[in-house]
Amino acid sequence: MSTRIIICPNCKTVNKNNDYCEFCNALISDQKKRAIKAESIKQKQIDEAVYEIENPSLAERLKKHPNFFYNILGWILYSVITVVSIIGAGLAWFITMIAAG
Repeated sequence: MSTRIIICPNCKTVNKNNDYCEFCNALISDQKKRAIKAESIKQKQIDEAVYEIENPSLAERLKKHPNFFYNILGWILYSVITVVSIIGAGLAWFITMIAAG
């Protein structure tokens, strides 16, 4: 294995085969920095997924409401959102087909 000589960006000391600076204990390894950043991105994605699961939309909450009238209102709202989304997707597809010739 080759010798890695890294100069610390904080204190400008020369370090040999270390992930942390010997003098100021700052992280100087690029591999460790990338691993820490990748782990933080994974954790952020997990937190977003958990938030989406724990906080459903208004229509989803109304569909599960114990009151019958709110339950019906939730299903109507969910159906309207679905139909509008389908119409929008169809319109986008149609415009794309016309533009493509």
